[in-house]
Amino acid sequence: MTIRYLRRYRDGTRMNHWFVALMFFAAALSGLAFFHPSLFFLSTLFGGGQWARILHPFMGLLMVLGFAFLFFTMWRDNLMNAADRDWIRHAPKMLQGDKGAMPAVGKYNAGQKLVFWAFGISLLLLLVTGFMFWSPWFVDFFPILLRRIAVLVHAVAAVVLILSVIVHVYAAIWVKGTLRAMTRGTVTEPWAELNHPLWHRKMTRRE
Repeated sequence: MTIRYLRRYRDGTRMNHWFVALMFFAAALSGLAFFHPSLFFLSTLFGGGQWARILHPFMGLLMVLGFAFLFFTMWRDNLMNAADRDWIRHAPKMLQGDKGAMPAVGKYNAGQKLVFWAFGISLLLLLVTGFMFWSPWFVDFFPILLRRIAVLVHAVAAVVLILSVIVHVYAAIWVKGTLRAMTRGTVTEPWAELNHPLWHRKMTRRE
């Protein structure tokens, strides 16, 4: 039997995705080095504490810029709707292995959409707060109390981002056939029909 494939992501989108992923791990590891003394050994990956401190904001900025391209490409497909609320109500059954109870979804399901917006909001907070205590360039523009609040918000946003990435990676591995979308740009037609039937219908009608 011949397996048909559907185009899910363009090459540029996939390259951008992996660039953002690379910058995320670099920024996360360098940031964790300063999160707690027990994690300071991670700074050796970047040439020591001084270099980790210098490189961290630049890698974070590149990550945000890369995600900005993904955001403006994908935000319309990630808007929540009534069907997504129904999907969330049925999510516990899916986690128990009963996919048959799940409502039909388009290109992204509610879980993917929530992760997408968690990425966007946490990265925006990281960008704004990061500038507020980026020494020596911008730190003098903000009072010390505001900088302290910014450091706290920055840390919370970073934790949210890291947890969101863990969920994102786990879901991509858990749903067999998903990784192919970001490694080859295509998915099998049975995968699309099973996991994203409304998107599958749209794509096959277009063809």
